[in-house]
Amino acid sequence: MPGASVITDDIIAAIISILLVVVTTIIYYDVLRITWELLPKFKMSPRKRIIIVILAIFVGHTLAVWIYGVTYWVVAKYPFLGSLQGAYNTEFLDYVYFSVVTYSSLGFGDLLPLGAIRMISGVEALNGLVLIGWSISFTYLVMHDFWHLHKPKK
Repeated sequence: MPGASVITDDIIAAIISILLVVVTTIIYYDVLRITWELLPKFKMSPRKRIIIVILAIFVGHTLAVWIYGVTYWVVAKYPFLGSLQGAYNTEFLDYVYFSVVTYSSLGFGDLLPLGAIRMISGVEALNGLVLIGWSISFTYLVMHDFWHLHKPKK
């Protein structure tokens, strides 16, 4: 039965996608939670605090991107789930690069997902948008809580 394999591949890709969203959300939550808990302990200017926040946000996003990159690299070992096509050498960092471009919704187009892996990359783009939006709201909360510490020049 030719269609049965496609359904199975799509279900596997959907399960992988759900797991990736859960794992990256938990990790990102913990990065922000730890940052929020540590930030008041730092006795420094608001400018330095916001730099710490931005660096923490980058750490969280980098972890998410690498988790997806590792997943693409592993999934590529099982061609029935799909593959990438385009200008790449099947090296590990090519999968991380594809993840960065997908997560950020930049989408250069030099790499194209084929097969069930397309679902994972589509979900990664949505996941990236959600986590990037979360970054914006977190930064706003930090600015709101610590902005009063800024002492204007007289």
